[in-house]
Amino acid sequence: MCKEGIVLGHKILKSGIKVDRAKVDVIAKLTHPTTVKGVRSFLGHAVFYRRFIKDFSKIARPMTHLLEKETPFVFSKDCIDAFETLKKKLTEAPILVIPDWNLPFELMCDASDFAIGPIGGHHGANLTAKKVFDAGFFWPTIYRDAHAMIKSCNTCQRQGKISQRDEMPQNAIQVCKIFDVWGIDFIRPFPSSRRNKYILIAVDYLSKWVEVKALPINDARVIVKFLKSLFTRGIPKAIISDRRTYFCNDQFAKVMTKYGVTHRLATAYHPQTNGQVEVSNRGLKRILERTTPIGCTPYKLLYGKSCHLPIELEHKAYWALKHANFVLKTAGNHQKLQLNEINELRDQAYENSLIYKERTKKLHDSKIKNRIFNIGDQVLLFNSRLKIFSGKLKTCWSGPFTITQVFPYGTVELSQPDGPNFKVNGHRVKHYFGGDIPSKVIPDLHTILMDK
Repeated sequence: MCKEGIVLGHKILKSGIKVDRAKVDVIAKLTHPTTVKGVRSFLGHAVFYRRFIKDFSKIARPMTHLLEKETPFVFSKDCIDAFETLKKKLTEAPILVIPDWNLPFELMCDASDFAIGPIGGHHGANLTAKKVFDAGFFWPTIYRDAHAMIKSCNTCQRQGKISQRDEMPQNAIQVCKIFDVWGIDFIRPFPSSRRNKYILIAVDYLSKWVEVKALPINDARVIVKFLKSLFTRGIPKAIISDRRTYFCNDQFAKVMTKYGVTHRLATAYHPQTNGQVEVSNRGLKRILERTTPIGCTPYKLLYGKSCHLPIELEHKAYWALKHANFVLKTAGNHQKLQLNEINELRDQAYENSLIYKERTKKLHDSKIKNRIFNIGDQVLLFNSRLKIFSGKLKTCWSGPFTITQVFPYGTVELSQPDGPNFKVNGHRVKHYFGGDIPSKVIPDLHTILMDK
C-alpha cells in the first residue's frame, strides 16, 4: 500500500502535505538574480510554495518592487536579505496538517490584518477603536485618536480620485468690454480637408463672438498671421491661451509686446482657466459632427434645393432678406436702425453677462468643499498623466509637496526637493496629514485596562 507520493509538486503524507524536496533543493542552489527576468523567474518558483511561508508578501516586497514599471533595477541589501530568507523558509517549510475542528476558527472576510499593496487598509475609525476595545483597553480620547490615525494614514490618503467637490471657488472675468479679452486655442487634429488638419479658434469673452480658421499646420507663424487679422476689430487688452509651444515662443511674444497685449497663460492641466474657449470648442465640434462628407445636406442631394426651416416659413425671413438685399434704400434704413441700437444692445449684453457670471459662481461654489491652503502646508498632487502605475488599484497621487505661495484665484505654487517650483490649480491637490500622531501627556488621564 502506498503511504506517500508526489502530487502536483507536493509530497502527500498521512500526517499532512510537505514541499517536494527535489524542487526545493534546486531553488536553494540558485544565486541571487541580476535582471528583472531573473527576479520574476525566482518569485515564480517561490510563490508556488507560498502557503508554507508565513508573511510571504511582506518578505518578498523588496523583490516585487523591482517588477514595477519604470523602477530602476538595483538589487540592494534588502533584496538580498529577502532572497536568502525565502530560500531558508523553503528548506524549513512546515507540514500542513488537517485542521483540528475542536479548536476555534477565525474567519477574515475582507482584508487581512497586514497586507502589502493597495488591498490592505482600515475599516474606519469606529471599527478600529472597537478592535482596541476587544483587546481590553480603553482611554477617554480613543475615538479622537482613532480618527487622527486614519486621517494620517499614508496609504489611505493616496487612494481615490478628484471630483467636482474638490474644485476651487469660481473666479470669472467681471470687468471687460467687447473685444477686450480673447481666448485662443487649437482644436486638433481633424481628418485632412483641402490639406487642413487643425482649427484655430478665438472667442471674445463678453460677446462670445467666435473667429475660426482652418489651417494645415499649428505653429507660431500661422498664429501671428491670424492675430493680425483679429486685431482689425480693435487691439485687445489680454489674450488667454494654454502653455503649448506654439503660444509660448519668441515670435508670439514679440507680437504681444508690439501691440501692448497682455498674454495670460492657463494653469497646466486645468483647461477651466480658459473655460470660454473650451465651451466654444465643444460647440464647434458638435456642429462639425453633424455635417456630411458629400459637401451638402442629404435633403439637398435628394430634392435639389435647400430645406427651409420652420422659423423661416413662419416669419417669411427668406423673402424679406432677399427683398432687402436688392432695394438699397430699404437695406440702408435697416442698417441705420441696427447701428442706433447696437450700443444699447451691448450695454444690455454686458449687464446680462455680469448677472449670469454671478449666478454661475453662486451655484458652482455651493457644490464644492471649503478648502483653505496656506504657505507651508503639505499636499498631495493628483497626476492623471502618470504612466508608471499599472493596474486600476494603483494610486495617482504623488508627493507630498510643500506649498510655497498661494495665489488669489485658486493657484498654488509647490516646491519639490530635486527640481524647481511649479504652479498647479488647487483642484489637483489635497492636504496631506503625514507623520506619526503626536503624543499628548495628560496628567489626570491614563490608559485604563477594562474589567473583563
